[in-house]
Amino acid sequence: MGAEDMECRGFSGKIRRVGAVIVGSGAAAFNAALSLSRLGVPAEEILMVTEGVSMGASRNTGSDKQTYYKLSTGTNVSDSVMDMARDYFACESMHGDLALTEAAGSLRGFFRLVSLGVPFPADRYGEYTGYKTDHDPRMRASSCGPLTSKRMTEALEEACRRERIPLSDGRRAVRILSDGGRAAGIVTVGEADVTADNPAGLSAVLSGAVVWATGGPSSVYGASVYPESQTGSLGVPMLAGAGSSNLTESQYGIASVDFRWNLSGSYQQVLPRYISVDREGVEREFLPEALGSPEAAVRAQFLKGYQWPFNPENIGNRGGSRSSEVDIAVYRERSLGREVYLDFRRGPSLIEERGLTPETAGEEAYRYLEAGGALGETPVKRLRQMNEKAYRLYLDHGIDLERVPLRAAVCAQHLNGGLSCTIWYESPDLPGLYPVGECAGVFGVKRPGGSALNSTQVSSQRAAEKIAFEKREPPELSGNPALTAQLEEAASLRRLTGGDLGAEDILALMREEGLCHDRCAAFLRDRDECVRLMEETNRALRELPELRVRDFRALLALMIRADTLAARYAMLSAITAYIDDGGLSRGSCLIEGSEGIDTAHRGLVLETRIARKRDGGLAAENRFVPVRPIPQTDNWFENVYNAYDAGERFTEAAPSEDRKEDSAG
Repeated sequence: MGAEDMECRGFSGKIRRVGAVIVGSGAAAFNAALSLSRLGVPAEEILMVTEGVSMGASRNTGSDKQTYYKLSTGTNVSDSVMDMARDYFACESMHGDLALTEAAGSLRGFFRLVSLGVPFPADRYGEYTGYKTDHDPRMRASSCGPLTSKRMTEALEEACRRERIPLSDGRRAVRILSDGGRAAGIVTVGEADVTADNPAGLSAVLSGAVVWATGGPSSVYGASVYPESQTGSLGVPMLAGAGSSNLTESQYGIASVDFRWNLSGSYQQVLPRYISVDREGVEREFLPEALGSPEAAVRAQFLKGYQWPFNPENIGNRGGSRSSEVDIAVYRERSLGREVYLDFRRGPSLIEERGLTPETAGEEAYRYLEAGGALGETPVKRLRQMNEKAYRLYLDHGIDLERVPLRAAVCAQHLNGGLSCTIWYESPDLPGLYPVGECAGVFGVKRPGGSALNSTQVSSQRAAEKIAFEKREPPELSGNPALTAQLEEAASLRRLTGGDLGAEDILALMREEGLCHDRCAAFLRDRDECVRLMEETNRALRELPELRVRDFRALLALMIRADTLAARYAMLSAITAYIDDGGLSRGSCLIEGSEGIDTAHRGLVLETRIARKRDGGLAAENRFVPVRPIPQTDNWFENVYNAYDAGERFTEAAPSEDRKEDSAG
């Protein structure tokens, strides 16, 4: 197979046929390609397609000590696959079979990365010990520093290049093709494909399987810690018929905004001063007033290092700490038109005036800093004593924490939900489509810190196994009127060219739409405003076909906006359906007007499907389904051996049809 020039009623782009096409270029995408190759799929039958090989979140995000969550391998902690699955499952609204696959595959993924040279630390005996992360009782976390996912991606990419797996760069997938109810390929736009006869830069790939590894829907949000280069793509597969799960569950936390990065771990634990500056340049330290006392402010700030994601349970007297009151205080200052900064040159006034002691910092914070040899006079000195790499990271991006404060906001960081998937990470609604990495709707209300990196490896490995086992041939175009019609419809994108709308106009509009999203559907949520924004989103979708762009760069921006609007509509619909069903604050969101923390929906997953209406807008259907329990597996070796040999592991029972239904749109 390979590139072929095919005739297709007005579709002037090049058409290829491959065994599997992989959309994306992060840790999940490269691992999918590498896994397929090592499972015996010839390299020429695999094609990676990416908008930009260096643009994804895996390569451009991290934290002070970016975490990989895996089964514990430390000698001082006992653990098992079932223990880890139960801890995933306890995070609420997560299917038990997915919890089991995420746990069972974690060591395989971790040690593959080790074998590729990712420098996860081991002691002289070869023990890969760990530490505790969010929602983790077993010290399962590991890290090779603030750029762990970058190191993973680079190692996987190098392995793929050694195996000569083809990569088509500079092309964005804008349609998923289907054949007989199965995903059958993609349509892309790329500047290199632009010609006089093909002004939209169209091309297509027909394939036996489509692996979707495009990350989270970063362009939906306004304030975001996702890299600016990464836009995500949930809208395209949802419009192709793929259902989604738990779109209500995004994760938010405090991050820097000039250079987008999580301000978790050491950045909080060294106790910088939180200040806000108004339009007249007047500065104030606002946390003591917001938390009620200087002592409460310092203690809450330190705990943000462990409890970085916003969590309504960590507010007031709800049983947790008060660490999430820091997020609310930051948001409030910014809503009043003030800029918020973390100043690492100075500590909180309480500590500056009375010194760093167990009484001023709190016993837990002081002992932590003492154990880390980080009792320096200023927060930046403490940061450099504890974690020099965390300081150097900002210095490498032109920000010297010795000299300037760090502008911050409460930002979106991760979507726990995403496209629905089976235990082989295949869409149950659109077979042949394999959502992997963050775009797979694996997690529920919460997730252990670092589990996203584990999921990139587990999901892509398992998808590759099923694809390699089935060995499906790509469809033939000749004599296939359904595929021909889809390509002809995709060719209508050419009509969007020849106008005056520039990329900067579209990007400015998207920024404003993101701010509107944040005002009602971020970590603070307002049901009525969500409904109004759904209506505005549908209006924008109906108007899209009437727009005309002046060049390819503007066309690409318009395609990203179209994808973003579809994803936003689905997310708003899910949020509205959840609130209408009596849902209360939970996870990483606080719902306006609700009291208490939600318990009624802990055993339910919210599924969402969208479909285009005749007027060009969207309609959504939402339904609550009971979580599937953790399977009680038959681990008798001979039975597993025989089932494996017969390929029976690729069959699975249908999920329960019991459900509560709700629709919106």
